Amino acid sequence: QVLLVESGGGSVQAGGSLRLSCAASGRTFSSLNMGWFRQAPGKEREFVAAISWSGGRTTYGDSVKGRFTISRDNAKNATYLQVNSLRSEDTAIYYCAADVLNFRQVPSRTARDYAFWGQGTQVTVSS
Repeated sequence: QVLLVESGGGSVQAGGSLRLSCAASGRTFSSLNMGWFRQAPGKEREFVAAISWSGGRTTYGDSVKGRFTISRDNAKNATYLQVNSLRSEDTAIYYCAADVLNFRQVPSRTARDYAFWGQGTQVTVSS
């Protein structure tokens, strides 16, 4: 079992930045790929970014590529999402998720590959 708690969301103006954090406890964090997803009102959950268990591989959704950066600190059992150049369409609840498998080679972009989810943190961008 993995418990995930997100923080760092808030309300910002377009063009602003935030740093989202996800603190993990329970199962060995350093063996799990981690992902960030988001869900806007009335829309399906969308893949944002993922990082491999070692931190050596990352992948991003097309809409955030070049603006968002995922990272992790295995010593602190934490993963982060730096979100820059925010747009109104980035408004959503952002969720942190942990892979169901240990040491998966390539971080997944698919929600069904993540077994553990946080409660989410709200990001609101005003234009």
